[in-house]
Amino acid sequence: MADAELTSLDRALEAWAAGDHAKGLRAALPALEAQPGDPLALLTCSYLGAKLGEATGFADGLRGAAERAIDLGNLPLAIAAAAFARELGVDAGPLYDAAAQAYGRGSARLKRQAPPALPTPGPQLKPLPDSTKPEELKARASKAVRAAAEHLLTLPGGEGALPAAPLFSALDQQALRTFLGIFEAKLFGRGTRVVEEGSLGSEAFVVARGELDVSRHTLHTSIVHLARIGTGALVGEMALLSRAPRAATVTSVGPVVLLIARKRDLDAAVTKSPELGREFAEHCRRRMLDNLLRTSPILHSVNPTERGDLVKRFAIRTFEAGERLITQGRAPDGLFLVASGEVGVVHKEPKGDQTVVARLGPGEVLGEVALVLRRPANADVVAQHPTITLLLPRDRFLEAVRAHPQVFVDLYELATKRDEETASVAGLETVSIDDGVLI
Repeated sequence: MADAELTSLDRALEAWAAGDHAKGLRAALPALEAQPGDPLALLTCSYLGAKLGEATGFADGLRGAAERAIDLGNLPLAIAAAAFARELGVDAGPLYDAAAQAYGRGSARLKRQAPPALPTPGPQLKPLPDSTKPEELKARASKAVRAAAEHLLTLPGGEGALPAAPLFSALDQQALRTFLGIFEAKLFGRGTRVVEEGSLGSEAFVVARGELDVSRHTLHTSIVHLARIGTGALVGEMALLSRAPRAATVTSVGPVVLLIARKRDLDAAVTKSPELGREFAEHCRRRMLDNLLRTSPILHSVNPTERGDLVKRFAIRTFEAGERLITQGRAPDGLFLVASGEVGVVHKEPKGDQTVVARLGPGEVLGEVALVLRRPANADVVAQHPTITLLLPRDRFLEAVRAHPQVFVDLYELATKRDEETASVAGLETVSIDDGVLI
Protein backbone atom coordinates (compact mmCIF):
# COMPACT_ATOMS: atom_id res chain seq x y z
CA MET A 1 0.00 0.00 0.00
CA ALA A 2 1.54 3.27 -1.16
CA ASP A 3 1.48 6.41 0.97
CA ALA A 4 -0.95 8.01 -1.49
CA GLU A 5 -3.45 5.19 -0.81
CA LEU A 6 -3.48 5.72 2.96
CA THR A 7 -6.66 7.22 4.37
CA SER A 8 -6.66 9.68 7.25
CA LEU A 9 -7.29 6.84 9.68
CA ASP A 10 -4.59 4.71 8.04
CA ARG A 11 -2.11 7.49 8.69
CA ALA A 12 -3.31 7.79 12.26
CA LEU A 13 -2.92 4.05 12.80
CA GLU A 14 0.55 4.05 11.26
CA ALA A 15 1.62 6.77 13.70
CA TRP A 16 0.00 4.86 16.59
CA ALA A 17 1.85 1.67 15.61
CA ALA A 18 5.10 3.66 15.56
CA GLY A 19 4.40 4.99 19.05
CA ASP A 20 3.81 8.60 17.97
CA HIS A 21 0.49 9.18 19.73
CA ALA A 22 0.37 12.93 19.13
CA LYS A 23 0.91 12.53 15.38
CA GLY A 24 -1.73 9.81 15.29
CA LEU A 25 -4.23 12.00 17.09
CA ARG A 26 -3.57 14.93 14.76
CA ALA A 27 -4.43 12.65 11.81
CA ALA A 28 -7.44 10.96 13.42
CA LEU A 29 -9.25 13.99 14.84
CA PRO A 30 -10.41 15.43 11.48
CA ALA A 31 -11.80 11.99 10.57
CA LEU A 32 -13.81 11.77 13.80
CA GLU A 33 -15.09 15.32 13.45
CA ALA A 34 -16.21 14.51 9.89
CA GLN A 35 -17.74 11.11 10.79
CA PRO A 36 -18.67 11.02 14.49
CA GLY A 37 -20.47 7.70 13.99
CA ASP A 38 -17.35 5.85 12.82
CA PRO A 39 -16.36 3.42 15.60
CA LEU A 40 -12.75 3.11 14.41
CA ALA A 41 -12.26 6.89 14.39
CA LEU A 42 -13.81 7.11 17.85
CA LEU A 43 -11.69 4.23 19.15
CA THR A 44 -8.50 5.73 17.71
CA CYS A 45 -9.10 9.21 19.10
CA SER A 46 -10.20 7.89 22.49
CA TYR A 47 -7.19 5.58 22.87
CA LEU A 48 -4.64 8.12 21.67
CA GLY A 49 -6.24 10.87 23.71
CA ALA A 50 -6.07 8.65 26.78
CA LYS A 51 -2.38 7.93 26.13
CA LEU A 52 -1.71 11.66 26.06
CA GLY A 53 -3.90 12.47 29.06
CA GLU A 54 -6.14 10.68 31.56
CA ALA A 55 -7.94 7.54 30.42
CA THR A 56 -11.03 8.40 32.48
CA GLY A 57 -11.69 11.41 30.27
CA PHE A 58 -11.96 9.19 27.20
CA ALA A 59 -13.70 6.17 28.75
CA ASP A 60 -17.09 7.07 27.24
CA GLY A 61 -15.49 7.19 23.81
CA LEU A 62 -14.03 3.71 24.18
CA ARG A 63 -17.37 2.37 25.37
CA GLY A 64 -19.19 4.13 22.56
CA ALA A 65 -16.81 2.68 19.98
CA ALA A 66 -17.44 -0.85 21.23
CA GLU A 67 -21.21 -0.43 21.32
CA ARG A 68 -21.29 1.16 17.86
CA ALA A 69 -19.16 -1.65 16.41
CA ILE A 70 -21.59 -4.20 17.86
CA ASP A 71 -24.56 -2.48 16.22
CA LEU A 72 -22.74 -2.23 12.88
CA GLY A 73 -22.09 -5.97 12.88
CA ASN A 74 -18.34 -5.76 13.47
CA LEU A 75 -17.83 -8.03 16.47
CA PRO A 76 -13.99 -8.16 16.14
CA LEU A 77 -13.72 -4.36 16.30
CA ALA A 78 -16.05 -4.34 19.31
CA ILE A 79 -13.79 -6.86 21.07
CA ALA A 80 -10.75 -4.75 20.15
CA ALA A 81 -12.37 -1.62 21.65
CA ALA A 82 -13.14 -3.53 24.85
CA ALA A 83 -9.60 -4.93 25.00
CA PHE A 84 -8.01 -1.50 24.50
CA ALA A 85 -10.32 -0.08 27.18
CA ARG A 86 -9.23 -2.84 29.57
CA GLU A 87 -5.58 -2.11 28.74
CA LEU A 88 -6.15 1.51 29.80
CA GLY A 89 -7.79 0.51 33.08
CA VAL A 90 -11.37 1.21 31.97
CA ASP A 91 -14.00 -1.29 33.17
CA ALA A 92 -14.68 -3.34 30.03
CA GLY A 93 -16.88 -5.98 31.66
CA PRO A 94 -20.18 -4.45 30.45
CA LEU A 95 -18.80 -4.25 26.90
CA TYR A 96 -17.92 -7.95 26.85
CA ASP A 97 -21.34 -8.73 28.31
CA ALA A 98 -23.09 -6.70 25.60
CA ALA A 99 -21.11 -8.40 22.83
CA ALA A 100 -21.85 -11.87 24.22
CA GLN A 101 -25.56 -11.11 24.52
CA ALA A 102 -25.74 -9.76 20.97
CA TYR A 103 -23.67 -12.47 19.23
CA GLY A 104 -24.02 -15.58 21.40
CA ARG A 105 -25.94 -18.59 20.16
CA GLY A 106 -29.67 -18.05 20.59
CA SER A 107 -29.53 -14.26 20.37
CA ALA A 108 -32.70 -12.90 18.77
CA ARG A 109 -30.56 -10.39 16.85
CA LEU A 110 -28.66 -13.01 14.84
CA LYS A 111 -30.41 -13.14 11.51
CA ARG A 112 -27.92 -13.68 8.71
CA GLN A 113 -24.50 -15.06 7.92
CA ALA A 114 -21.72 -12.50 7.58
CA PRO A 115 -20.61 -11.81 3.99
CA PRO A 116 -16.90 -11.38 3.26
CA ALA A 117 -15.82 -7.99 4.55
CA LEU A 118 -14.52 -5.64 1.87
CA PRO A 119 -12.24 -2.72 2.68
CA THR A 120 -13.93 0.66 2.27
CA PRO A 121 -11.99 3.88 1.74
CA GLY A 122 -12.26 6.50 4.45
CA PRO A 123 -12.16 10.25 4.02
CA GLN A 124 -8.96 11.92 2.83
CA LEU A 125 -8.56 14.74 5.31
CA LYS A 126 -5.60 16.91 6.17
CA PRO A 127 -4.19 16.24 9.64
CA LEU A 128 -3.94 18.99 12.19
CA PRO A 129 -0.71 20.95 11.83
CA ASP A 130 2.39 19.77 13.68
CA SER A 131 2.40 23.10 15.48
CA THR A 132 -0.79 22.19 17.40
CA LYS A 133 0.14 22.46 21.06
CA PRO A 134 -0.31 19.35 23.25
CA GLU A 135 -2.89 21.01 25.52
CA GLU A 136 -4.86 22.26 22.54
CA LEU A 137 -4.71 18.82 20.96
CA LYS A 138 -5.99 17.07 24.11
CA ALA A 139 -8.76 19.61 24.55
CA ARG A 140 -9.92 19.25 20.95
CA ALA A 141 -9.76 15.47 21.21
CA SER A 142 -11.82 15.51 24.41
CA LYS A 143 -14.42 17.74 22.79
CA ALA A 144 -14.62 15.58 19.64
CA VAL A 145 -14.92 12.35 21.63
CA ARG A 146 -17.70 13.79 23.83
CA ALA A 147 -19.55 15.02 20.75
CA ALA A 148 -19.23 11.62 19.07
CA ALA A 149 -20.43 9.80 22.20
CA GLU A 150 -23.47 12.11 22.34
CA HIS A 151 -24.06 11.60 18.61
CA LEU A 152 -24.15 7.84 19.08
CA LEU A 153 -26.99 8.23 21.56
CA THR A 154 -29.14 9.62 18.75
CA LEU A 155 -28.57 6.59 16.52
CA PRO A 156 -30.73 3.45 16.61
CA GLY A 157 -29.01 0.56 18.34
CA GLY A 158 -29.54 -2.63 20.29
CA GLU A 159 -32.32 -3.94 18.06
CA GLY A 160 -31.06 -4.39 14.49
CA ALA A 161 -30.30 -7.75 12.90
CA LEU A 162 -26.67 -8.86 13.16
CA PRO A 163 -24.59 -11.30 11.09
CA ALA A 164 -23.59 -14.52 12.78
CA ALA A 165 -19.83 -14.56 13.42
CA PRO A 166 -18.10 -17.85 12.55
CA LEU A 167 -17.02 -19.76 15.69
CA PHE A 168 -18.12 -16.94 18.04
CA SER A 169 -21.85 -17.34 17.34
CA ALA A 170 -21.63 -21.12 17.75
CA LEU A 171 -21.06 -20.52 21.49
CA ASP A 172 -23.79 -19.83 24.00
CA GLN A 173 -23.63 -16.47 25.74
CA GLN A 174 -21.76 -17.72 28.81
CA ALA A 175 -19.10 -19.56 26.79
CA LEU A 176 -18.77 -16.63 24.40
CA ARG A 177 -18.32 -14.20 27.28
CA THR A 178 -15.47 -16.37 28.59
CA PHE A 179 -13.92 -16.56 25.12
CA LEU A 180 -14.06 -12.81 24.46
CA GLY A 181 -12.15 -12.10 27.64
CA ILE A 182 -8.99 -13.92 26.54
CA PHE A 183 -8.29 -11.63 23.57
CA GLU A 184 -5.64 -8.93 23.60
CA ALA A 185 -5.85 -6.17 20.96
CA LYS A 186 -2.75 -5.00 19.16
CA LEU A 187 -2.03 -2.67 16.26
CA PHE A 188 0.54 -3.58 13.59
CA GLY A 189 1.93 -1.17 11.02
CA ARG A 190 1.90 -2.01 7.32
CA GLY A 191 4.43 -4.53 6.12
CA THR A 192 4.75 -6.20 9.52
CA ARG A 193 5.35 -9.95 9.43
CA VAL A 194 2.83 -11.21 11.96
CA VAL A 195 3.50 -14.93 11.41
CA GLU A 196 6.66 -16.49 9.97
CA GLU A 197 6.44 -19.72 7.99
CA GLY A 198 8.23 -22.56 9.78
CA SER A 199 8.33 -20.79 13.14
CA LEU A 200 6.70 -22.06 16.30
CA GLY A 201 3.92 -20.00 17.83
CA SER A 202 1.26 -20.22 20.50
CA GLU A 203 -1.11 -17.47 19.32
CA ALA A 204 -4.08 -17.17 16.98
CA PHE A 205 -5.26 -13.91 15.42
CA VAL A 206 -8.58 -12.40 14.40
CA VAL A 207 -8.60 -9.42 12.04
CA ALA A 208 -10.55 -6.55 13.61
CA ARG A 209 -9.58 -4.00 10.97
CA GLY A 210 -7.34 -4.11 7.92
CA GLU A 211 -5.98 -6.84 5.65
CA LEU A 212 -3.38 -9.60 5.83
CA ASP A 213 -1.47 -11.27 3.02
CA VAL A 214 -0.90 -15.03 3.37
CA SER A 215 2.02 -16.57 1.46
CA ARG A 216 4.04 -19.78 1.42
CA HIS A 217 7.28 -21.05 -0.07
CA THR A 218 7.08 -23.73 -2.75
CA LEU A 219 9.46 -26.65 -3.17
CA HIS A 220 11.64 -24.41 -5.35
CA THR A 221 11.74 -21.71 -2.64
CA SER A 222 9.65 -19.27 -4.67
CA ILE A 223 6.87 -17.49 -2.77
CA VAL A 224 3.23 -18.07 -3.63
CA HIS A 225 0.59 -15.65 -2.36
CA LEU A 226 -2.28 -17.82 -1.16
CA ALA A 227 -4.85 -15.28 -0.04
CA ARG A 228 -5.62 -11.80 1.18
CA ILE A 229 -7.94 -11.83 4.17
CA GLY A 230 -9.84 -9.09 5.97
CA THR A 231 -12.08 -8.27 8.90
CA GLY A 232 -13.39 -11.28 10.82
CA ALA A 233 -10.82 -13.76 9.50
CA LEU A 234 -9.24 -16.16 12.00
CA VAL A 235 -5.57 -16.95 11.38
CA GLY A 236 -3.17 -19.38 13.03
CA GLU A 237 -5.71 -21.15 15.22
CA MET A 238 -3.87 -24.48 14.81
CA ALA A 239 -1.20 -23.07 17.13
CA LEU A 240 -3.77 -23.25 19.93
CA LEU A 241 -4.07 -26.99 19.43
CA SER A 242 -0.45 -27.95 18.83
CA ARG A 243 3.04 -26.48 18.65
CA ALA A 244 3.32 -27.37 14.98
CA PRO A 245 5.45 -25.08 12.81
CA ARG A 246 3.53 -22.31 11.06
CA ALA A 247 2.47 -23.41 7.58
CA ALA A 248 2.54 -19.93 5.99
CA THR A 249 3.78 -16.37 6.41
CA VAL A 250 1.22 -13.68 7.27
CA THR A 251 2.04 -10.02 6.59
CA SER A 252 -0.02 -6.87 7.17
CA VAL A 253 -1.01 -5.14 3.92
CA GLY A 254 -1.68 -1.82 5.66
CA PRO A 255 -2.09 -0.91 9.31
CA VAL A 256 -4.10 -3.70 10.90
CA VAL A 257 -5.80 -4.18 14.27
CA LEU A 258 -5.58 -7.79 15.41
CA LEU A 259 -7.11 -9.70 18.28
CA ILE A 260 -4.61 -12.10 19.81
CA ALA A 261 -5.55 -15.30 21.65
CA ARG A 262 -2.77 -17.19 23.41
CA LYS A 263 -2.81 -20.93 24.04
CA ARG A 264 -2.32 -20.61 27.78
CA ASP A 265 -5.31 -18.26 28.02
CA LEU A 266 -7.51 -20.49 25.87
CA ASP A 267 -6.57 -23.52 27.99
CA ALA A 268 -7.57 -21.62 31.14
CA ALA A 269 -10.84 -20.52 29.54
CA VAL A 270 -11.67 -24.07 28.45
CA THR A 271 -11.27 -25.20 32.05
CA LYS A 272 -14.04 -22.75 32.97
CA SER A 273 -16.17 -23.49 29.91
CA PRO A 274 -15.88 -27.02 28.45
CA GLU A 275 -18.33 -26.02 25.71
CA LEU A 276 -15.77 -23.52 24.44
CA GLY A 277 -13.24 -26.34 24.09
CA ARG A 278 -15.68 -28.55 22.18
CA GLU A 279 -16.76 -25.81 19.80
CA PHE A 280 -13.22 -24.61 19.19
CA ALA A 281 -12.02 -28.13 18.43
CA GLU A 282 -14.98 -28.67 16.08
CA HIS A 283 -14.28 -25.37 14.33
CA CYS A 284 -10.62 -26.29 13.83
CA ARG A 285 -11.58 -29.75 12.59
CA ARG A 286 -13.89 -28.26 9.95
CA ARG A 287 -11.29 -25.69 8.92
CA MET A 288 -8.55 -28.30 8.62
CA LEU A 289 -10.67 -30.64 6.53
CA ASP A 290 -11.93 -27.80 4.34
CA ASN A 291 -8.30 -26.84 3.66
CA LEU A 292 -7.37 -30.44 2.94
CA LEU A 293 -10.37 -30.89 0.66
CA ARG A 294 -9.06 -28.00 -1.41
CA THR A 295 -5.39 -29.02 -1.39
CA SER A 296 -5.21 -32.81 -0.99
CA PRO A 297 -5.30 -34.66 -4.33
CA ILE A 298 -7.01 -37.58 -2.62
CA LEU A 299 -9.93 -35.58 -1.23
CA HIS A 300 -10.22 -32.94 -3.93
CA SER A 301 -12.45 -35.27 -5.96
CA VAL A 302 -15.17 -35.29 -3.29
CA ASN A 303 -18.33 -33.57 -4.49
CA PRO A 304 -18.75 -30.29 -2.54
CA THR A 305 -22.32 -31.29 -1.66
CA GLU A 306 -21.00 -34.46 0.00
CA ARG A 307 -18.19 -32.88 2.01
CA GLY A 308 -20.29 -32.30 5.11
CA ASP A 309 -20.89 -36.04 5.40
CA LEU A 310 -17.16 -36.71 5.12
CA VAL A 311 -16.18 -33.96 7.57
CA LYS A 312 -18.15 -35.41 10.46
CA ARG A 313 -16.29 -38.73 10.24
CA PHE A 314 -12.85 -37.27 11.09
CA ALA A 315 -11.35 -36.48 14.51
CA ILE A 316 -8.32 -34.34 15.41
CA ARG A 317 -5.17 -36.15 16.56
CA THR A 318 -2.01 -34.27 17.59
CA PHE A 319 1.50 -35.70 17.97
CA GLU A 320 4.66 -34.36 19.54
CA ALA A 321 8.03 -34.70 17.80
CA GLY A 322 9.21 -38.32 18.01
CA GLU A 323 5.74 -39.82 18.55
CA ARG A 324 4.64 -42.64 16.26
CA LEU A 325 1.48 -42.25 14.24
CA ILE A 326 1.81 -45.71 12.68
CA THR A 327 3.92 -48.67 13.83
CA GLN A 328 5.48 -51.09 11.35
CA GLY A 329 3.95 -54.57 11.57
CA ARG A 330 0.70 -53.34 13.09
CA ALA A 331 -2.61 -52.18 11.68
CA PRO A 332 -2.92 -48.37 11.79
CA ASP A 333 -5.61 -46.66 13.85
CA GLY A 334 -7.10 -45.36 10.61
CA LEU A 335 -6.44 -43.02 7.74
CA PHE A 336 -4.44 -39.93 8.70
CA LEU A 337 -4.41 -36.60 6.87
CA VAL A 338 -1.52 -34.30 7.79
CA ALA A 339 -2.92 -30.83 8.49
CA SER A 340 0.30 -29.23 9.73
CA GLY A 341 3.78 -30.36 10.68
CA GLU A 342 5.86 -33.12 9.11
CA VAL A 343 6.27 -36.89 9.47
CA GLY A 344 9.01 -39.32 8.50
CA VAL A 345 8.29 -42.73 6.96
CA VAL A 346 10.93 -45.17 8.23
CA HIS A 347 11.24 -48.87 7.30
CA LYS A 348 13.03 -51.10 9.82
CA GLU A 349 15.03 -54.11 8.64
CA PRO A 350 15.04 -57.39 10.62
CA LYS A 351 18.69 -56.78 11.57
CA GLY A 352 17.85 -53.39 13.03
CA ASP A 353 18.87 -51.17 10.12
CA GLN A 354 16.51 -48.33 9.23
CA THR A 355 15.69 -46.75 5.88
CA VAL A 356 14.04 -43.34 5.61
CA VAL A 357 11.52 -43.83 2.82
CA ALA A 358 9.99 -40.34 2.72
CA ARG A 359 9.16 -37.16 4.59
CA LEU A 360 5.59 -35.97 4.22
CA GLY A 361 3.86 -32.72 5.12
CA PRO A 362 0.47 -30.94 4.99
CA GLY A 363 -2.06 -32.46 2.60
CA GLU A 364 -0.46 -35.92 2.61
CA VAL A 365 -2.31 -39.14 3.44
CA LEU A 366 -0.92 -41.80 5.81
CA GLY A 367 -1.98 -45.39 6.48
CA GLU A 368 -3.60 -45.98 3.10
CA VAL A 369 -1.30 -48.87 2.16
CA ALA A 370 -2.27 -50.95 5.20
CA LEU A 371 -5.96 -50.03 5.02
CA VAL A 372 -6.48 -50.52 1.29
CA LEU A 373 -4.22 -53.54 0.80
CA ARG A 374 -5.45 -55.10 4.07
CA ARG A 375 -2.13 -55.87 5.74
CA PRO A 376 0.07 -54.57 8.56
CA ALA A 377 1.95 -51.34 8.00
CA ASN A 378 5.31 -51.80 6.24
CA ALA A 379 6.96 -48.78 7.91
CA ASP A 380 6.88 -46.60 10.98
CA VAL A 381 5.45 -43.10 10.57
CA VAL A 382 7.00 -40.71 13.11
CA ALA A 383 6.28 -37.03 13.74
CA GLN A 384 9.35 -34.92 12.94
CA HIS A 385 7.81 -31.80 14.52
CA PRO A 386 4.67 -31.24 16.58
CA THR A 387 2.08 -32.37 14.03
CA ILE A 388 -1.69 -32.00 13.70
CA THR A 389 -3.63 -34.63 11.78
CA LEU A 390 -7.19 -35.53 10.99
CA LEU A 391 -7.98 -39.19 11.62
CA LEU A 392 -10.64 -41.28 9.93
CA PRO A 393 -10.81 -44.21 12.39
CA ARG A 394 -10.38 -47.69 10.98
CA ASP A 395 -13.92 -48.74 11.95
CA ARG A 396 -15.33 -45.81 9.93
CA PHE A 397 -13.04 -46.24 6.93
CA LEU A 398 -15.13 -48.85 5.12
CA GLU A 399 -18.38 -46.94 5.44
CA ALA A 400 -16.67 -43.72 4.37
CA VAL A 401 -15.19 -45.12 1.16
CA ARG A 402 -18.45 -46.89 0.35
CA ALA A 403 -20.23 -43.56 0.64
CA HIS A 404 -17.50 -41.84 -1.40
CA PRO A 405 -16.18 -44.45 -3.85
CA GLN A 406 -13.95 -42.01 -5.76
CA VAL A 407 -11.91 -41.55 -2.58
CA PHE A 408 -11.24 -45.28 -2.52
CA VAL A 409 -10.17 -45.28 -6.18
CA ASP A 410 -7.68 -42.49 -5.49
CA LEU A 411 -6.45 -44.18 -2.30
CA TYR A 412 -5.94 -47.47 -4.11
CA GLU A 413 -3.82 -45.81 -6.79
CA LEU A 414 -1.78 -44.03 -4.12
CA ALA A 415 -1.41 -47.18 -2.01
CA THR A 416 -0.05 -49.30 -4.86
CA LYS A 417 2.33 -46.51 -5.92
CA ARG A 418 3.68 -46.01 -2.40
CA ASP A 419 3.98 -49.77 -1.86
CA GLU A 420 6.20 -49.96 -4.92
CA GLU A 421 8.27 -46.97 -3.76
CA THR A 422 8.77 -48.45 -0.29
CA ALA A 423 9.70 -51.82 -1.75
CA SER A 424 12.19 -50.19 -4.11
CA VAL A 425 13.87 -48.21 -1.33
CA ALA A 426 13.83 -50.96 1.29
CA GLY A 427 14.38 -53.94 -1.00
CA LEU A 428 11.00 -55.59 -0.32
CA GLU A 429 8.61 -57.50 -2.53
CA THR A 430 5.52 -55.63 -3.64
CA VAL A 431 2.09 -57.03 -2.91
CA SER A 432 0.15 -58.28 -5.89
CA ILE A 433 -3.37 -57.13 -6.50
CA ASP A 434 -4.67 -60.58 -5.53
CA ASP A 435 -3.03 -60.24 -2.11
CA GLY A 436 -5.36 -57.39 -1.19
CA VAL A 437 -9.08 -57.64 -0.63
CA LEU A 438 -10.85 -54.81 -2.43
CA ILE A 439 -14.02 -53.24 -1.07
